Amino acid sequence: MEGVDFYIHGYQPISIGGVTVYITTSHVCLAIVLVVLIAFAIVANRVIKKADPTKAPSGFLNVLELLVETLDNLVHDNMGRILGPKFRNYIGVLFMLIITCNLSGLFGLRPPTADYGVTLPLALITFIMIQYQGFKWQKMGKIKGLFEPIFLFLPVNIISEFATPVSLSLRLFANILSGTMMMALIYGLLPSVVLLVWPAALHAYLDVFAGALQAYVFAMLTMVFIANAADIDD
Repeated sequence: MEGVDFYIHGYQPISIGGVTVYITTSHVCLAIVLVVLIAFAIVANRVIKKADPTKAPSGFLNVLELLVETLDNLVHDNMGRILGPKFRNYIGVLFMLIITCNLSGLFGLRPPTADYGVTLPLALITFIMIQYQGFKWQKMGKIKGLFEPIFLFLPVNIISEFATPVSLSLRLFANILSGTMMMALIYGLLPSVVLLVWPAALHAYLDVFAGALQAYVFAMLTMVFIANAADIDD
């Protein structure tokens, strides 16, 4: 449609083995998000190192402690005291990456999570962790579980296993992409006068609320799936 920009552009072509691929908007936006997260981590590290343990935290340090405490409680409640400490770093990084990608639309970027090439690798990493933890803690019980409750359920159980990364990646991708497309249509088709006020409410819902919700859902499902695969009584 004329006047509508879905923010999908190819920039620098790169030839790999005779195949030409492009540096796209998603690559550029993802690089910006990573730079922001790395800068945040560096600043947070310096603030923590300079903190006086004899004094009550304040300012940015207070925010950091709140984030860490909330994350620890969330991971502990969903994964237990054995798995929780092992996965709090991964869950924290995963959540921060996804929510930053989702919120990047507020600053004129195309959310990287609106690209399936971003959400699928994240889901595949989670899938590998699910399988690894299943075999680590259940041993051959993981294979035995594929035949339960009866042998005939083997195909269904196998499909269920491989459906996990597909559902995780598609849920995040589809929700963020739909919001991105809606905003592109609004900015491309509505008069400039209307755009002065109305899109703010949509950004609040599509970028902030939906973006934060999808990041939380992805992180929560990751914790639940890994904990269920390990099946540890703690």
